[in-house]
Amino acid sequence: MWGMNKPSIEENLNLIKDAGFDGVEMKAPAGTDESNRLCRLLKERRLDLVAQVRAEGSTLDEQTVSIKNELVKAARLNPLLINAHCGKDYWTFDKNLKIIVSAQTFAKELKLKIVHETHRARATFCTTSTMEIIDALPEIRFTADFAHWCCVHNTLLHDQPDPVDRVIERADYIHARVGNATSPQITDPRTPENKDAVKAHLNWWEKIVTNHRNSGSEFLPICSEFGPPDYMVTLPFTDKPIANQWELNCYMKDMLKEQFEG
Repeated sequence: MWGMNKPSIEENLNLIKDAGFDGVEMKAPAGTDESNRLCRLLKERRLDLVAQVRAEGSTLDEQTVSIKNELVKAARLNPLLINAHCGKDYWTFDKNLKIIVSAQTFAKELKLKIVHETHRARATFCTTSTMEIIDALPEIRFTADFAHWCCVHNTLLHDQPDPVDRVIERADYIHARVGNATSPQITDPRTPENKDAVKAHLNWWEKIVTNHRNSGSEFLPICSEFGPPDYMVTLPFTDKPIANQWELNCYMKDMLKEQFEG
């Protein structure tokens, strides 16, 4: 739902469904009535849901309360899974591990499947911190968003295949946004100057798809996640986006279906 700007939730969901998407990722509404309404709208359109849950706050106690509250709200929606953002890049390993374990515990109590996104500013912001988390919590599952790591490590991760593979082995969800060594989002995946970055990401995603096919898993959601400004570059002095976000995400959806379906 990031960047969708139609006047109503119905119009946004209609656009998503009519374009051939199978589901949507979004945060859970605050109230029960809003949640019931969203459930009805999704069911009417036969759209699946990934619920995004963010642990807000700068302290461990704040994030613990936040993640529990957000998971309770998400549970009302019967989502395919929870995409969680936990911790801080400047926290110690022990604090980051505690909030992730808390999220795992709360999700289990609520019978929710939870995955943790590899994301800048969070506990999983880089390969090193994420490997420490895997070592301590090998059962952890991930949303693979390697665009963040490309930007953090200033490479297409060619020099770190082992950390990437360890996340691929544990990835149950893909954020299909392409980054490069200097940005978490390339300008346009259709352009020849971005072919190396697109190829690198496609190779990672293909490994995840293959793992799921080989294991016989029920589903593997993939979210087209090219974002609006400020993720998308704008033209100087105009604040005009250099590309159409909706067109890019539809292109990614069509390209990935062609690549991986069948």
